Amino acid sequence: MNLAAIGRQLNFDLLIFRRNPAATFFTVILPLIFLVLFTSIFGNGTLDNGAQVSTVYVPGILTLAIVSATAVNVAITMTTRRERGVLKRVRGTPIPPSVFILSQSLAGTVIAFIMTLIIAVIGRVLYGVSLQFETFPSLVISLVVGAMSFAAIGLAMTTIISSEDAAPAVTNAIFLPLYFISGVFVPNEQVPDWVGTVGNFFPVSHLNQALQESFNPFADGPAWPWNHWLVILAWGVVGAAVTLKTFRWTPNR
Repeated sequence: MNLAAIGRQLNFDLLIFRRNPAATFFTVILPLIFLVLFTSIFGNGTLDNGAQVSTVYVPGILTLAIVSATAVNVAITMTTRRERGVLKRVRGTPIPPSVFILSQSLAGTVIAFIMTLIIAVIGRVLYGVSLQFETFPSLVISLVVGAMSFAAIGLAMTTIISSEDAAPAVTNAIFLPLYFISGVFVPNEQVPDWVGTVGNFFPVSHLNQALQESFNPFADGPAWPWNHWLVILAWGVVGAAVTLKTFRWTPNR
């Protein structure tokens, strides 16, 4: 595979993202707003080990940011490009389809890393969030596995979105309920057992739990949440398989 072509396409996709105010707001600004709201409404007291309560909020905020940067952003962007005829024109260019699609996943991964850095720094400076350097390797793996898998899920979702106008509604209808039953907005301890069981079937919950282990202020060593990574990867493989079989390059109209 031509790495230079992937690099050029990746740079182009990141430039498009930066010039899209809506995508920038929902991916970059909205998670930060939630971090401020959570610490303002629920407080930011001190845990028994000296860590701030905001440390518990950060993994959920990161989950929201990663899903927004990958699945949500990819589903909306690719549907818009398809319905406007952009994907059809791309198919007529020398760019290999594999390079174009892989670039979408890599762009989401880059944005996820940037968001992690921003949220971690702001959380540390403003709210005293505890950063566990011992679990940094597992955090990186969670980011890569989560971003690539959710990007594949976002590409697969384009097959069920019929129009450009329907894209935001469909993605919000799918992911907003998942945020609530996956521990992103409401801790798992505060929801009924059956709700948590349903949430554990979906990858959002497992990404949140994997990130929780990386930011756990009580951790005294590396965390390797293999069970969560495997579930996320399984969903990513299914998303990639659906994409390969049903992805459309031409508008529905």
